[in-house]
Amino acid sequence: MSRSERNQISRRVLLASAGAAAGATLTAGVSVRAATEPPAFGPVKIRPGDPRYEGLLRGNNFRHVGRPDEIRVVGSTDQVVRAVTEAVRAGRRVAVRSGGHCFENFTTDPAVRVLLDLSSMDEVGYDADKRAFAVQPGATLGQVYRALYKGWGVTIPGGGCPAVGAGGHIVGGGYGTLSRRYGSVVDHLYGVEVVVVDRDGTARAVTATRETNDPHRDLWWAHTGGGGGNFGVVTRYWLRSPGATGDPSRLLPASPERMLECVLVWPWEGMTEQAFTTLMRNFGVWHEHNSAPGSRSAGLFGLFLAQHRNAGFFSVVAQIDADLPGADGVVTDFVAALTAGTSVQPIVDRRRTLPWLHKTTWPGTGELGDGATRRYKLKAGYLRRSLTDRQLAAVYRNLTNSTGGEESGMYLLGYGGQVNTVSPAATAVAQRDTVMKAIYQTVWANEADDAANLSWIRSFYRDVYADTGGVPVPNDVNDGSYINYPDTDLADPAWNTSGVPARTLYYKDNYPRLQQVKARWDPRGIFRHALSVEPPER
Repeated sequence: MSRSERNQISRRVLLASAGAAAGATLTAGVSVRAATEPPAFGPVKIRPGDPRYEGLLRGNNFRHVGRPDEIRVVGSTDQVVRAVTEAVRAGRRVAVRSGGHCFENFTTDPAVRVLLDLSSMDEVGYDADKRAFAVQPGATLGQVYRALYKGWGVTIPGGGCPAVGAGGHIVGGGYGTLSRRYGSVVDHLYGVEVVVVDRDGTARAVTATRETNDPHRDLWWAHTGGGGGNFGVVTRYWLRSPGATGDPSRLLPASPERMLECVLVWPWEGMTEQAFTTLMRNFGVWHEHNSAPGSRSAGLFGLFLAQHRNAGFFSVVAQIDADLPGADGVVTDFVAALTAGTSVQPIVDRRRTLPWLHKTTWPGTGELGDGATRRYKLKAGYLRRSLTDRQLAAVYRNLTNSTGGEESGMYLLGYGGQVNTVSPAATAVAQRDTVMKAIYQTVWANEADDAANLSWIRSFYRDVYADTGGVPVPNDVNDGSYINYPDTDLADPAWNTSGVPARTLYYKDNYPRLQQVKARWDPRGIFRHALSVEPPER
C-alpha cells in the first residue's frame, strides 16, 4: 500500500471516529447580553415562495424534508414566547430545530406547520448571578468548546462533531470523548430556561435548576436526558459541575491541553471471521475490565470502527489526554489487550499528539455524507459487557455480505467510567452501569437507494438482537438505547417483536416520572413527535 493510500485511509478513519463520538461566540467573560448591546436578531418569518424557504427546510439528514407554513427564525426568549403563543392560538403544530442533526423526522413531520429555528440563539458566556456558564441552544458544540476554552480553560464532556447544536445534544444526555473521565454532559447541568405552554394556552419562560428547594426542579430533571421536543422550547442552559466552587475556571472540568491519539487500521482482504471477532471481543472485554471510575484507564476513549467490507478496511482509534500520568502506557496496554490472540497486522499503526482544541473543533469533523446529498439511518444500543459470540457472528455476517455500502458499518464506543457514579434516578439518563455504546450506521446519496440501505441496516440490527426480539432489551449484556440516536423502528412492531416498548428501551424505570413532568408542564400536548413522552393515562 502506498503512502498516499495510507494517508487517505487515516483521514477517513479520523473523520469517522469524530462522527461516531456523537454545532458567533460571545466574547469570553461576558455574562449575559448587556442593555447597551444591539437588540437580538429576528424574528424572521419565512414562508413558501420566499427564496430562503427551500434552503431552510432540511436538517442534517436529507431523507426528511418538511413543508411547514412558516419557518420562524428567532433570536431571543421573548421571540420564542411570542412565536409559540401565536402557533398555539392558531392551532398550528410547532417543532423546534437548533443544530438540525435529528436522525428522524421530528422537525420535518408533515403535521408540523411552524418550525422554530433557534440557530441564531448561539451565545456562550458566564452568568455571574447563577455562577454558571450560560449556553443558548443554537450554539454548536464547536462554539461551546472554543468559548469555554478561550475564556476559562474549561470544557464539557460532549460529542465529537463540532457542528451539532447544543440544544438537542444536552437535553438528550450528551456524551463524548471525555465522558469516561468526567461523566455525561447532563451531570454538569445546573439549570434550564424553557418556554412552556400552560393548560390555558399561555406560553411563558420558566427557569428550573437542580437546587433541591427549586419548585421547578422536576422540569430541570426532565432535561437531563429526557430528549428534545418533549416539554417545551429550551432557550438557555446553565452548566456548573456539582459541588464546584471558586472562580469560573473551577466550575467545569479543565480542558485538556493535548490529545494523544492512536490509529490502527486493518484491511478486510484476508481477514478471517475468527480474527475479526477476536479483535472486537477483546475491545469489549477491555472495557469490561477498565471502566472503573477514576482509574487510569478511564481516561482513554476507544472506538472500534467496523466499516463494511466494501469499504476495504476497518479500524480502532484510541484517544487520551496526553498529559495524564502514564498516558502513553495506557494506550500501549490497550493495544496489547486488543490484539491479544490474533496474528493479523494493521496496515496503519500511528500515534500522534496534537492540540486538544484543534482536534475537537476541526471544521467538517464528524459530518455524515458529503454535505450536498446526505441521507442516513442510524440505530444504537447500550452494552453492559462485550457482545456475545452469537452477536459477534451476526456482526461479521452483516459486515461481509454483498449488500452493505462503503459508508455502512457498526461502531463500538467506550462509555462508563465516571458516568456510572451517578444514580439511574438522579437524572433522566437511566443507563448508569454500561461500558460501551453501539452505533449501526448507513449513509448514502441518492433517494433511489433508500429502500436498499434501510433494508440492510434494519436486517443487521435485528440479527444482532435476534435473541431479544430484534432490539436491545435490557439484560446482562444489553441496556436499551440512547434517545439522542432516535430510531422510530423501536416503536414499530414489525421491527420490535420483543413486547418491550420503545419508551422502556430509552428511559427504563424513569419513564413514569417523565410522564408526570409532561403532564405538569405540557398539559395540552403541544410538543410531540414520533417518540415523544406521553402523559400518563388517567
